[in-house]
Amino acid sequence: MALLECRQLTKYYSTSLALDRVDLTIEPGRIVGLLGPNGSGKTTLIKIANGLLVPSSGTLTIAGLTPGPETKRLVSYLPERTYLSTWMNVVQLLDFFCDFYPDFDRDAAERMLTALEISPRLRIKQMSKGTREKVQLILVMSRKAKLYLLDEPIGGVDPATRDYIIRTIISNYNEEASVVISTHLIADVENVLDDVIFINRGRVVLQSSVDQIREEKNCSVDELFREVFRYAE
Repeated sequence: MALLECRQLTKYYSTSLALDRVDLTIEPGRIVGLLGPNGSGKTTLIKIANGLLVPSSGTLTIAGLTPGPETKRLVSYLPERTYLSTWMNVVQLLDFFCDFYPDFDRDAAERMLTALEISPRLRIKQMSKGTREKVQLILVMSRKAKLYLLDEPIGGVDPATRDYIIRTIISNYNEEASVVISTHLIADVENVLDDVIFINRGRVVLQSSVDQIREEKNCSVDELFREVFRYAE
């Protein structure tokens, strides 16, 4: 069964069309790039999958279920903006995730935090942007979820932090699960992707495996993205 499936998924904000009859399927065991320019519909799609928005028409299912309380245990979500309370320290965050998510692996989170030399008593408000991004990603990836939805996990951080974030994603997800990485920074994530979905103005322009793109198009994902979106403007 597909982990995530969309059929004619459409979303309006008032009279503005954010998603236009989207059809796509994400199978288990894949790292998928949801790729498109800012404003293309990536965040809207991820929020619907996480149950934060409701479609205007069409369907989106997680392991056959409509997003809601039952899918919360299947999905681990990293929003584009940091949502952690700035007064909390690292220990309090770990306690919170342990209480809130039965599948949270505290030992795994503590190992990664120790490797980064992040003090357990350090408060969010004392952290740099890059450190906050790392901590939030560690918390999200330390859950034993089936589907990880990561919205712009490498946006706005330095190259070294990007590299760490990408390594963390690769090394911590369950191979029976899937990871969806929403980003417009294709070159930074291309080497870890199994599949890509190009989205523009709310429409899926292309869905393919990375290997198929390289074999059939004889180019990189980044090169194909630039070519496709040059004509999609």
